[in-house]
Order: sequence, then structure tokens, then C-alpha cells
Amino acid sequence: MSDEIKEVKETKDAKPKPPKPEKTAAPEGAKPAGAKPEGAVAVAGEAVAVVKKKKNKKNVAVGIVNIQATFNNTIITIADPSGNVLCWATSGGKGFKGSKKGTPFAAQLASETACRKALEFGMKSVTVYVRGPGAGRESAVRAIAHTGLRVSSIRDLTPIPHNGCRPPKRRRI
Repeated sequence: MSDEIKEVKETKDAKPKPPKPEKTAAPEGAKPAGAKPEGAVAVAGEAVAVVKKKKNKKNVAVGIVNIQATFNNTIITIADPSGNVLCWATSGGKGFKGSKKGTPFAAQLASETACRKALEFGMKSVTVYVRGPGAGRESAVRAIAHTGLRVSSIRDLTPIPHNGCRPPKRRRI
């Protein structure tokens, strides 16, 4: 049995391993192996750069503005009458961080940005829905009126519980 093992070891060692090729640096100006010469056309099956289509803008005269004013941030979303979102802006997206996002000034800037985007869609008048207890509620609505959009109606849709979930504990400072 030991003779068989020796034979196997001998046959294993008998095959010499081919030497590993050494990696050398490519000369300057050399192209990679799969590179195409300049001006070459892509053949079927190869990756081709996709040209993006330009997004055609809808022309919407009437819209819906949803303002969600929380204590920490203000989110303004502008949609068409069927509910498809056209544009949006947030206080955080305007560069405010931390507790500054919940301020009326941050809400005003976010509202102006969203309204400027809405004017590009050809929007003339809007219905405003306000949700939440945040400080940016009124300033956001005033900013909408100042940008040139006609505010047809304002509704407060703040969800008020009928003794639902327990509110968070009072802060002790």
C-alpha cells in the first residue's frame, strides 16, 4: 500500500508547473486590449451609450399644493388635479440642517422654489392643502401667493385624533 502512495506522489511531482507571466506596465499612450480605434462604430452585441430623451413638460393650468409642516421640516409638493406629482421642495433640500429646517424662513424658501418649478409647467392657480402643526405653515402659503400663483382655496387637513394614540411625553427643560 505504501508503494501505491509513493507512485502517486511521484506522478504529482513529475508535472512541472508553467511559470507565471510577469505583469509589465503598458507603454504610455497604449490602449487597452478591447479598446476601439477612434471613430469606430459599435457592432451588435456591444454596449452602446444610451442617449437620454428630453422630458416633455406638461402644460397644467390648475394644480394642488400639499404643505406638510412638521416640527422638524416642511415639505411642499405640487401635483396636477389627478394627483400626479409635478415638482416638490423641502426645507432640508434648500440647505438648512437640524432645527433650522423647521423655521418659517426655511419653509418660505422651499415654497418659493417649488412654485418656481410649477410656473415652468404653466400653472396659474392652485388649491392649497396644509397638514401638520409646524411653524412653516403660514409662511409657506404666503410665499405661494407672492410667487404669482393664484390661491383659489386653502384647506387645513391636519389629522386630529379622536383619542387615538397617546401623545409623546412633555419635555422638561
